[in-house]
Amino acid sequence: MPLALLALAIGAFGIGTTEFVIMGLLPEVAGDFGVSIPTAGFLVTGYALGVVLGAPLMTVLGTKISRKRMLMLLMGLFIAGNLLSAVAPVFGVMLAGRVVASLAHGAFFGIGSVVAAELVAPEKKAGAIAMMFTGLTVANVVGVPLGTFVGQTLGWRMTFGLVAALGVIGLAGIAKLVPDLPKPEGVRLRHELAAFRNVQVLLAMAMTVLGFGGVFAAVTYLAPMMTDVAGYADSSVTWLLVLFGLGMVAGNLIGGKFADRALMPLLYISLGALAVVLALFTLTAHNKIAAAVTITLIGALGFATVPPLQKRVLDQASGAPTLASAVNIGAFNLGNALSAWLGGIVIAAGLGYTAPNWVGAVLAGSALVLAILSAVLERRSAAAPSLVVTGTAPVERATPVHH
Repeated sequence: MPLALLALAIGAFGIGTTEFVIMGLLPEVAGDFGVSIPTAGFLVTGYALGVVLGAPLMTVLGTKISRKRMLMLLMGLFIAGNLLSAVAPVFGVMLAGRVVASLAHGAFFGIGSVVAAELVAPEKKAGAIAMMFTGLTVANVVGVPLGTFVGQTLGWRMTFGLVAALGVIGLAGIAKLVPDLPKPEGVRLRHELAAFRNVQVLLAMAMTVLGFGGVFAAVTYLAPMMTDVAGYADSSVTWLLVLFGLGMVAGNLIGGKFADRALMPLLYISLGALAVVLALFTLTAHNKIAAAVTITLIGALGFATVPPLQKRVLDQASGAPTLASAVNIGAFNLGNALSAWLGGIVIAAGLGYTAPNWVGAVLAGSALVLAILSAVLERRSAAAPSLVVTGTAPVERATPVHH
């Protein structure tokens, strides 16, 4: 694998840390600003919505410059947002800092996916994409637990200051290691937009929203669920997030390995199993050991869907994939925002901290239904009768009749 993929993984590590570390620090942030846990959950929702909006916006704004330069500019925006969060005097400013940082997220992973795929042979594209996302998953094993520990001992502001420093390292890595690849000739914004007329691209994005949304329904409120329901100490949240991160690393590597061989079967298995495990989490959350195992499985099954879904979008929008790739990253975070919001609603309704797990199970099950629908439509399209053109109107090629 080229060294440029390592640079992309470093940037992904910083972004992954800031995205997920807030889950372990919700109680501290909520207490510091004097807001409720569901209100503090808007720091997750706001970030996710910022990714959804920033993915297409930043990608379109970056069409006039090289992909490498755009990746560097996005890391600069990421650094600024995290510094703003670190010094925020009130909750509203903290939320604004999260949104500023999030604007870089979708376009970074979207453009980064295209760059990663261009650096390797066609049969290794999913593996290259998974390599970049390894930075995001390793962040959950190292960056997020460390950030949670720092936030609980030295204050959450220190955590976001360190995340900004990670962004500086990522920026330097991209500047040094990522080649300045030429932009494809003749590809304009209208070509990028044309990908959204492909129903398979839209179905893949919908699977992304619902499938990964199922994961975030559970993990957004993981800290209060584990302390209030499972009976873990506050300090144990760090190690539970390590287990979630290890699951993500394993799932991402498995997804990258098999997406190039059996993409749709991989989606069927991972989405179906994810729905079942999330439903079971409403029961296993009451037992410390069972909860820890379940958290690991949720991470693995959730991230096993990431390389295949990203590759499917790239394949279906192969002529001009950059915008579609970025929007699909936004789709991951639209699912995050939707599930965090729905999870907050069921908690606020008095259904308890395990109720978001049911929300996640329904979302993941819905993604499985869409995966099956996508495959059915694809088979029908492949089996459609061939057409020949006669005059100005296409007519079905006649089949000879033998008597």
